[in-house]
Amino acid sequence: MPLSIGIVGLPNVGKSTLFNALSGASVLAANYPFATKDPNVGVVPVPDDRLEKLAVLYKPKKTTHAALQFLDIAGLVRGASKGEGLGNQFLANIREVDAVAHVLRCFSDPDVVHVDGTVDPVRDKEVVDTELELKDLESLEKKRERRVKDAKAPGKAGEEAKADLAVYDKLAAALEAGRPARSVPLSDEEKPRARELFLLTA
Repeated sequence: MPLSIGIVGLPNVGKSTLFNALSGASVLAANYPFATKDPNVGVVPVPDDRLEKLAVLYKPKKTTHAALQFLDIAGLVRGASKGEGLGNQFLANIREVDAVAHVLRCFSDPDVVHVDGTVDPVRDKEVVDTELELKDLESLEKKRERRVKDAKAPGKAGEEAKADLAVYDKLAAALEAGRPARSVPLSDEEKPRARELFLLTA
């Protein structure tokens, strides 16, 4: 299965234009918010001359190049973590990808509207980062509520829950300070506990 990369950002920043350039597709790239509702998907082969040379040597029945799958995801707006715009759908789509390519608008054009009225890539990045962090905090709080009950159990089950809670607290502290989950230094024992959370900012 190819590595999947979600193309994200505010509406009207050029996500669909980038998707078309990468995939060779011709999806709608329109001058209004939410021109993309359902993710557009494109699979792009990654040619490798070394593979061709190996195929000549070993003569396999089939030669399959690596590929990347790009998803053109609907634009995110302020308040997406609370369901504004296509927020819930946007955040669900991000959870499904392996990596995120964040597109920021750095050009001015009076014919291309900006959802916030002015072009400011630093502000736009902060909007997306903040919405992802808020959604992660919400997810952590739900997980925490369940594990607090488990931590009261005797023996290994209770100890495991307490270890999970310690990781949750570390991650929550960073998110509350406006830092992504991936910025938190974790031990080798803590990393698997964090991975199981499937946080958007991990």
